[in-house]
Amino acid sequence: MVAVLAVCALMTIGITIGIVVMLIGQSWNFFQSEHVSVGDFLTGTHWTALQSRELDNAEFGIWPLLSGTFRVTIIAMVIALPCGLVTAVYLSEFSSSRVRSILKPTLEVIAGIPTVVLGYFAILVISPGLQLFTGGAFDTFNATSAGIAVGILCLPMVCSLSEDALHAVPRALREGAYGLGCTPFETSMKVVVPAALSGIISAFLLAFSRAIGETMVVALAAGTRATFTFDPREQSQTMTGFIVEMIKSESEYGTVQYFSLYAVAITLFVITFAMTLLGQMIRRRYQESYD
Repeated sequence: MVAVLAVCALMTIGITIGIVVMLIGQSWNFFQSEHVSVGDFLTGTHWTALQSRELDNAEFGIWPLLSGTFRVTIIAMVIALPCGLVTAVYLSEFSSSRVRSILKPTLEVIAGIPTVVLGYFAILVISPGLQLFTGGAFDTFNATSAGIAVGILCLPMVCSLSEDALHAVPRALREGAYGLGCTPFETSMKVVVPAALSGIISAFLLAFSRAIGETMVVALAAGTRATFTFDPREQSQTMTGFIVEMIKSESEYGTVQYFSLYAVAITLFVITFAMTLLGQMIRRRYQESYD
């Protein structure tokens, strides 16, 4: 049995290393082109890999894709993080068993909704609603509708992981706070939440990484035009959205446009890997141990 586990672990490590090596190799082909430089890629504010038919007119600055990705992600986190944490605190500290038996399955249903369904929900419900209430100020495809849908997608994750962290706090800490005269609300906010902070932050970072890597919702609802702006009303092509569009396009293998998807993919990998490392550091920094 130990040998089987060791083989599975080695296979997992080998596959991961293989994926990284493939991304680096294909990205190297992109940066070898005379039409692209690392400096322009990292600092450029225009991305026209799919829009420019002539290679000489194509621009490969990654910031419009980063801008679209972070616009959608920030909007999603504004929805998922506070709502998820408040729901987790309520379920863990205040809800009755009856309410809990209703809310928990509801969150599990939301977590099980296919992302393509949420993408069409953003197009058919959220975006028209935004246009209706703002007098048409939003584009048909925009960062806000995609961000709201991604926030709904990440909400069960934040809630479930945060609730697990809150449940892990020993009962003795709560009883000690009650013995000092704290109300249930004060106990939750000043004792339980700080004690579970490492787990809550880990849940936040995991949801953040999930939102950055979301593909189907943004491919459907955010738009296909890469824009370097902070305006959430405009189209926002994300890194994952561009990868989908490039794969569906007629760009031939071996062209600079084709290899650009690997450069975007390795950038996305670096960001999510950095978020994982940050989560590990925060977890070790704030982790509490109880006897």
